[in-house]
Amino acid sequence: MSKSYSFRLLFAICMLLYSIGCNQSPQEQSAPPPSTVTVATPVKKQIVEWDAYTGRLEAIEFVEIRSRVGGYLQSIHFDEGQVVDKGDLLFIIDPRPFEAELNDANASLRQAESQLLQAKAQMEEAKATQQQSNAQLTLAETRVVRVRDLRQQEVTTQDELDQLEAEYLQAQADAASSLAGISSANAAIAIANAAIDSAKAKIETAKLNLQYTKITAPVTGRISREYITEGNLVTGGTATSSLLTTITSVQPIYCVFDANEQEVLKYTRLAMAGRRESSRVAKNPVYLSLVDETDYPHEGHMDFVDNRFDTDTASMRARCVFPNKDQVLMPGMFARIRIPGSSQYEAILIPDSAIGTDQNSQYVYVVVDDVVERRAVTVGPIVDGLRVVRDGLNGDETLIIEGLLLARPDSKVQIQEGTIEVVEDGLPDSYEPLPPEKWISPEPDPLPEDDNAITSSADQGGGE
Repeated sequence: MSKSYSFRLLFAICMLLYSIGCNQSPQEQSAPPPSTVTVATPVKKQIVEWDAYTGRLEAIEFVEIRSRVGGYLQSIHFDEGQVVDKGDLLFIIDPRPFEAELNDANASLRQAESQLLQAKAQMEEAKATQQQSNAQLTLAETRVVRVRDLRQQEVTTQDELDQLEAEYLQAQADAASSLAGISSANAAIAIANAAIDSAKAKIETAKLNLQYTKITAPVTGRISREYITEGNLVTGGTATSSLLTTITSVQPIYCVFDANEQEVLKYTRLAMAGRRESSRVAKNPVYLSLVDETDYPHEGHMDFVDNRFDTDTASMRARCVFPNKDQVLMPGMFARIRIPGSSQYEAILIPDSAIGTDQNSQYVYVVVDDVVERRAVTVGPIVDGLRVVRDGLNGDETLIIEGLLLARPDSKVQIQEGTIEVVEDGLPDSYEPLPPEKWISPEPDPLPEDDNAITSSADQGGGE
């Protein structure tokens, strides 16, 4: 069969099929069935928006144990890594040099007290001499006056008058000398008193240095290892004194975190509107979770908010405190914390799978009379595993939660009922600032009594 014949046969068959198709009457094609989607009603419940942060645990009290005096380390009296109580004996520095200093200071005190007794005896002697000199001066003055009257009457000689006047001048000199003796005795007493005060100060210093040879725990907490062993020379009393060990308090414990400017401004605006008390003035509750915990079992409260932003990080440092009775929280750990970011209110919650994104906007699909409608929404954070809808829904809609890609606006769909599951995150749906009886923040030290007295006198007297 030739190629030309085959081509003509194929062309004839195609024309025949075309003519058959053209002569056939058109039939209506059946429309595809509507897509099936799963719908549910949004969840409406009272919530609190708990803002999440990552913080680091810090000890409330961290003390580097250093010696205040130098000497040889004589003994160590603690188990490394254990909890010690405030006042427990930790180290002993060889006390013998300081005992010798105390004995020397006591000897100096006794010497100064002897000098004081000697000066007082000199004072008594000077006073007796003064009395004698005053008596001689009075006698000499009386004789001179009498003899002068007799000399005017030419009853006595000039030589006798000159002799009595000389005795009178000698009595005046003796009286002045006795006054000088009293002044000298007073100076000796003052010097002796100063020596006594100096000796007493040396005794106090020696007692303190001797007391410092016994190094005790200044706080209750967990102690580290011993950095210096027995027999080594320890330097003390300076900024570079030998570090012996460290102690960290264990309960309660701090957790510090940083908030950026936007978050701080949000809390400020809420406080100004009266919708959330500022953590500067109220002890708002805080919940903490460790790396191996799924919920937030540790409850504490806010303790401190800094007074400025860090210029390097553009963030503000804040701190919360936890009781840590089981001592699971340890300094240096990272922790997830949640603080109240709003007051309690009724919110609309939907799953993230029901939310679509179109460029810069977000939307959901709802079904009204089996027809899909698109609704623009404004969303917030996730609470109990669901997304908060701030605007766009009233909570009564039939929301498409599955099959979002099968739905198109203004198209008909078949619906099947589904459920929106709420996954509790262990955080409460309401809160109140903690009352004072539940505060666990360390209280400041009381003012010294001397400072109170100074303050009172200043308030009453008033300076120029």
